[in-house]
Amino acid sequence: MNRQLILWILALIGLAVGSYGLWDRFANGHVNAAYGSYVPWGLWVAMYIYLVGLSAGAFLFSTLVYVFNFRPTTGASPAGDDGHGAMEAVGKLALFTALITLFAAMFCIWLDLGHPARAWKMLLQTNFGSVMGWMLWFYSAYFVLLLVEFWLAIRADLVRRAAHSGLARVLTFGSRDVSPEATARDRRRLRILGSLGVPLAIAFHGGVGALFGVVGARPFWNSGITPIMFLVGALLSGGALLTFLVSILGPGVGTRQHRDTVMLFGKIVLGLLAFDILLEWAEYSVLYYASIPAHADALRLVLFGQYWWVFWVIHLALGIVVPAVLLVAGRRSVAMVGTAGLLIAATFLSVRLNIVIPALALPEIEGLERAFSGPGLTFHYFPTATEWLVVVWVVSFAALVFLAGLRFLPVLSTSQEAAS
Repeated sequence: MNRQLILWILALIGLAVGSYGLWDRFANGHVNAAYGSYVPWGLWVAMYIYLVGLSAGAFLFSTLVYVFNFRPTTGASPAGDDGHGAMEAVGKLALFTALITLFAAMFCIWLDLGHPARAWKMLLQTNFGSVMGWMLWFYSAYFVLLLVEFWLAIRADLVRRAAHSGLARVLTFGSRDVSPEATARDRRRLRILGSLGVPLAIAFHGGVGALFGVVGARPFWNSGITPIMFLVGALLSGGALLTFLVSILGPGVGTRQHRDTVMLFGKIVLGLLAFDILLEWAEYSVLYYASIPAHADALRLVLFGQYWWVFWVIHLALGIVVPAVLLVAGRRSVAMVGTAGLLIAATFLSVRLNIVIPALALPEIEGLERAFSGPGLTFHYFPTATEWLVVVWVVSFAALVFLAGLRFLPVLSTSQEAAS
């Protein structure tokens, strides 16, 4: 069965199953969510920073193509392609992935708001003394940059399709020039925008890390290394997701260029995985060895608490050990490298959950958990069915938009295909 057809079926099933959770969120508000006064952030916030990281990582991988002109160097294909056309298609795929995951992230955090209809106030009545206020402006600038850069990346392909596709004709916005000079001009603009986007992506996702890192009341977050860990995690998870997508969708699945591209990305992801492990070891080992209660108690919850298996099984075993083995032992296998990418990308949500929840699950004042009782006054948190179903719906909807883009937009087309 066609791989995209399988993805369509899975996404449609997920959308149908998750629809109940979305209805419950809008019909009953936050009543059926497990977070409360003591643990005010839950699965949706973790999902938001996870998806934002995927977006930033995918975008930064696109700069390998548009800014640094990076490509496999194992030789030309039989057709004479030096890898540039295939990498251009990968760049478009990376930009489109960044757009879709950013949309999904914003939708997740919008649902988490107590009054979603007031979200516009953050943009038009911004408190610039707040890290969160700055983040919204970074997001807006990043979204516009992604849209413009993606349009430039597919503009020439849209013009070529315009004679046969009404959608392509509309999306050209009147552009008709596909001459070598116009294509070269698009590439120069892409390089400029990609160069501007690098500090912007670092700023907005580093800002997410700073949003946690500046909270002095939560010692588990309050660290100068927190924004750096967020950035490296974004590169790792976004790069792993892109590696998986390239391995199963292409461009040029089964060709030598496809294999070379997947192997190249696998090497980059392996290096990022090693760097991420180093940062995590440095952070956790220092906190645990110092044994300062305010810092170490949250870490003990991560390592030995009720949900110890999230760290040891999902994150460490499935998200680090197995992928590392696959990337090293299967470095010549597209399937093994793609599987490693999927495991890293999918299990990285556990990393975000272990950042958000344990720091909130500890009383800020000794005895607080016994001082009051009532709905929401608990330090125990595990996502409810409604929270999980909303996530299923958001991911499924994003997947459907992504697949529709692959179907109706020239995301995976190469310059050689377009010329023919």
